[in-house]
Amino acid sequence: MQRVKAVISYDGTGFSGWQVQPGKRTVQKEVESVLTKIHKGEKTQVIASGRTDSAVHSVGQVMHFDTPFAIPEAKWPKAINKLLPPDIQVKAAFHVDSSFHARFDAVEKEYRYRVHNVREKDIFRRNHVYFYPYPINMEEIRRAASHMLGQHDFSSFCASRTDVVDMVRTIHKINVEEQGDELHFIFRGNGFLYNMVRIMVGTLLEVGKGLRQADDVPGIIEAESRPAAGNTVPGHGLYLWEVSYK
Repeated sequence: MQRVKAVISYDGTGFSGWQVQPGKRTVQKEVESVLTKIHKGEKTQVIASGRTDSAVHSVGQVMHFDTPFAIPEAKWPKAINKLLPPDIQVKAAFHVDSSFHARFDAVEKEYRYRVHNVREKDIFRRNHVYFYPYPINMEEIRRAASHMLGQHDFSSFCASRTDVVDMVRTIHKINVEEQGDELHFIFRGNGFLYNMVRIMVGTLLEVGKGLRQADDVPGIIEAESRPAAGNTVPGHGLYLWEVSYK
């Protein structure tokens, strides 16, 4: 058997997230359906670097699967893409050692969140950017973000419905960039909790709007309590951008 590592992009608008769920359209279900066809009805399971929620997009999700076929790695994307729906695309594939694991071997992830900070909504971006029509203080947002860097217990920034016990994560980078009429929140770290990026962005936007102070962030982290942090922004502005391995 050959293990194949693949980089996959998808528009999350029409999906109930990555993971297979009964009666719902998911990315994993679509990909496994295609691989099962390629393998002549033999069910082929894919393992991703992590789950993405409903409406969340991916530029660089990573997955792996095992195959008995001796297909050159460069031909896998074309073989899979011709059977996939138009909102999913395999960008690259590589033959890897059988010990490789897309989830457990990941050492760093980058997420990006896009905010459309204007007075009037752009309906053509409604599924891909969060519309936020309020004046915001960029200096305060960046100052607040600096408090989130480093290793912390991020319990305050994790949705309550999770079975994760260890809430300690390390955030290596937070950039807030102005790109045209959008704000791009860029987070890079060794791992992220359930809804963590969306809660962090929601908290930072509240700081920018003047509902909180930048210096409130250390206290929010120390509280280790979800109610201490801000609102969870919608999933459609979030992108899994890149997954890094050793």
